[in-house]
Parts: sequence; structure tokens; C-alpha cells
Amino acid sequence: MTSTTSRHVPTPDGTAGPAISLRGAALSFGRRTLWQGLDLDIMPGEFFAVLGPNGSGKTSFLKVLLGLQPLDAGTATIDGRPITRGSRSLGYIPQQKSFPAETPLRARDLVGLGVDGHRWGLRLRGRAHRERVDGLLRDVGAESYADAPVGLLSGGEQQRLRAAQALATDPTVLLCDEPLLSLDLNHQQAVSSLINRQCHDRNSAVVFVTHEINPVIDYVDRVLYLADGRFRVGAPADVMTSEVLSDLYDSPVEVLHSNGRIVVVGLPDATTHHHESA
Repeated sequence: MTSTTSRHVPTPDGTAGPAISLRGAALSFGRRTLWQGLDLDIMPGEFFAVLGPNGSGKTSFLKVLLGLQPLDAGTATIDGRPITRGSRSLGYIPQQKSFPAETPLRARDLVGLGVDGHRWGLRLRGRAHRERVDGLLRDVGAESYADAPVGLLSGGEQQRLRAAQALATDPTVLLCDEPLLSLDLNHQQAVSSLINRQCHDRNSAVVFVTHEINPVIDYVDRVLYLADGRFRVGAPADVMTSEVLSDLYDSPVEVLHSNGRIVVVGLPDATTHHHESA
């Protein structure tokens, strides 16, 4: 995996330190333990996928990194610093949710909020602002509908705008919460490719929560698989195996590899690979 020079805090020996680091991390949802004893470093330029069944804690993992959910035990840092809510070093692409048709925003207005929506009082305006927004629209292939009302755009078009908005600050960490959900194959490929470019061209650490690894299998460096209060971390080929998943679920699970795709058969009836509230 190649990447540009790191923008992250260096370690004492001069090398780039982890973009994200968790030590002894534990989190519960009500009385149920989602995970505990999680030690994890995610490096600059790494495409890191988070997988697991409904309710396993994928969204909660992102909430911890966003500063929205405190850990029950352990520590979590970004660029070696404690996580704070609203950090400008974080970019966030949420699930695809349609804007109401009457939303009074153009596509470029939505992207512009990512450029200077955090500012109070004096905000970027004029040529500099327009050039930055135009560049982001170009990067996501949204130039043709830059001035269209966002509520009249398709789900895929709206999701490209959310990606542009998330990339506006050139984040050192890009968090993606099921960004391909409900998108057709073409839009899945376009959004996935865009996120991968941010990862490798800009050396961002990408944390990509998904219920389906196949659309991004060619990009993923490592996987965190959460299931039944336990987890496994490693390369996709090491984690997505019949032996590992059967152990995590404590039930026979068969993993088939065919033409570069992964098919999981025999998951317990109580679990499905869909987005969860936990």
C-alpha cells in the first residue's frame, strides 16, 4: 500500500503515529457488552472496514470516534490526542437519507457548508469559496447538477454531495457509516472509488462501516468484525473465513470465495448483516 507523506502526528522516532488508537476499549449497550479489551491502531492511509451483524455495535464504534459516545472503559485517541466532538480533523459520510423535495439548498450550498459551515461571523465568500466548492463538486462528479435543488436529486447524487462535504476539510480521518446503503451498483462504485482516493492520495485513515464487504473488497486493508460481544481484527482473507466466523458466532458458518467475492452462508437466524442502532 502506497501513500503520500503523512499529515499525522509523528512518533518520537520520526515516523507517523496511528491516526486512531484504542487501548482496552470497552462499550456496552444497555446490559449487553458490545466489545471489551479492544486494542487497535488504524494507520494513516489505511482503509479499515467494520463489519458485523445487526446490533453488534458498528454504529456505536463510529460514535466513539466522533466523540458522541464515551467508552465504558479504556481510551481512544485520534492523532495522539483525546477525541473531541466536532473535530475538524474528522470527515463523516452518513447513511444515504433523502432530503425533502422542498429543501431550500442547492447542491453547491450543501457542499459549501462543509467548507465554512463551522465558522461563526466572517465566512469564506467570493472567488476562493466558489473555487473550493467547484473543485469538490468536480472531484465527486457532481458538476452537472451543482445548481440543482438537493431535494430533487437522486439518492446517489445526494450521497456524492455528502462525500464532497465530508472531504471539504481534507480530513486526516474519514468515517463512513454505511455510505453505500440503498445506492445502485454504479453509484456504489463511484462513491467507493472516491473514498479510496481520499485514503491513498491524501493519506487519510478511512473507517468504513458496512454490512456488505464486496463493494469495497478491493480497497480494504483490514477488517474489524464484531459479533456477539466479541471481535476479530485482521486482513479480510484472515478474518472472513469459515473457522473465524464460526468461532465468533459459536455456530457453524460457511464462507465461500468466488470470483473475488465473499459469500457468507449459515449465519444464525437472530442476526442479519444490516445496519443496527447499537
